[in-house]
Amino acid sequence: MATPQLPTQVSPPEFALSPALPHQVGGAEVWAFPVLPGDPGPLLGPGADAASEVLGTDLLAALEAARATGRTGEVTSVPVSAPGGDHDVSLVLLVGVGDGSVTDLRRAGAALARATRDRASVATSLATIAPEEGLGALVVGAMLASFAFHWRSTGPRDRPVARIVLAGVPDDGADGELARAIALGGAGWRSRALATVPANLKTPAWLAEQAVEVGEAAGLEVTVWDEERLVAEGFGGILAVGGGSVHPPRLIRMDYTPRGASRRTPTVVLVGKGITFDSGGLDIKPSEGMLTMKRDMSGGGAVIATMAALRDVDCPVRVVGLVPAAENAISGSAMRPGDVITHFGGRTSEVNNTDAEGRLVLADAMAYAVAELDPSVLLDIATLTGAMKVSLGQWTGGYFANHDALAALVDAASAASGENVWRMPLVADYEERVSSKIADGDNAAGGAGAITAALFLQHFAGDVPWAHIDFASAAESPTDRHEWTAGPSGFGPRLLLTWLGSDDPLAGIG
Repeated sequence: MATPQLPTQVSPPEFALSPALPHQVGGAEVWAFPVLPGDPGPLLGPGADAASEVLGTDLLAALEAARATGRTGEVTSVPVSAPGGDHDVSLVLLVGVGDGSVTDLRRAGAALARATRDRASVATSLATIAPEEGLGALVVGAMLASFAFHWRSTGPRDRPVARIVLAGVPDDGADGELARAIALGGAGWRSRALATVPANLKTPAWLAEQAVEVGEAAGLEVTVWDEERLVAEGFGGILAVGGGSVHPPRLIRMDYTPRGASRRTPTVVLVGKGITFDSGGLDIKPSEGMLTMKRDMSGGGAVIATMAALRDVDCPVRVVGLVPAAENAISGSAMRPGDVITHFGGRTSEVNNTDAEGRLVLADAMAYAVAELDPSVLLDIATLTGAMKVSLGQWTGGYFANHDALAALVDAASAASGENVWRMPLVADYEERVSSKIADGDNAAGGAGAITAALFLQHFAGDVPWAHIDFASAAESPTDRHEWTAGPSGFGPRLLLTWLGSDDPLAGIG
């Protein structure tokens, strides 16, 4: 059967900085200005008065006529009847920024991107009111809200604005913040793209090819285990989960070494679940439950995208990314309920639900990491349990940790990045639920599903400081909302890069 050919996809906007205000930036098709709530009415931000004079249009009156309030993401459009003179502008956008917080700027950037689709360029003074880290948040929001994916014979339905000029920004080091924001937004874009590709193209081998490609571009060392090597080295969980598919499993390893690393440089290991499609196996999902399962490799996609951007955020520690990739399919060779599998390192699991497959592949990779890589920290990330969505709803992921300092680092990165997670408890009272009468563990503990899944994985972390992020709750956006676009969310890289790109990613970890 011929391999499907993915059409050429749209690219994110290009970004540039300029000390000039929007009306002084040549060639811009759109000007955009911030709107802040005020009393008795909203206030226009820097550059708007000058633009009103140049255009002969009272922008404040237009704002009042639209009954705008300045709330975050509110957009008032003011058409310009006839470009001419010293400008090419045909549209002015007045964008609400609320209280002007980092979160507000991220959401305002997203609103700006949506309002300028199919435009050539926009010059905006939104960044002039940004607090510390606000310029970067504005860029990330605009980039991720521009995301689109298509497989149409006629091409994409619409395209992101080609260029966004952040106007009125003085030349005082903003270049560094912009570059870092582009790295974070680009990683989120890549993770989202990988998750959106359908499974008739996205096999485990294809995912491994993408890792090799981006790894080479980022200066990483990339190693891929094929099915023969997985058998030879005893990765029983990955092999069992992938055993029912005509597309054999893979294990992907990506190695990042920081500049100036020595033998004493610590190692962080990231493990991402890479189930390229999840039918549920013989414990088959209902049809509606499979509709989003092309993105069950979102944890793996997050790890690949994170690894590719570590040098861009100047990560100071070694990082190894592991992605156990398999397709959980149905056939005569699929794993069965009641099977016992032997993981890397020898621990055994009784398979009492073939739809609890993610923990089986993660377990192999975690056991390998502890045995072979001497990690100072181990973190796994996965769309693991429907129970997490029941617990935390649509927009917040959950995380577990066996080390309070590591938990604090994850929490701080979540708050700074805009990818929200909430710490969940590792309740020891449920430990008996993950035990088996015939094997070392049971993959189908039942109730308190997110907690028991974490307890199952904890056995493979050994005594290493470990965190487990389960973002099944945040893996899919049902609609466009702020920087999220409808479809797979690509959740994870912003949080991971904010943590690993900090001055001391292992602060407080002994």
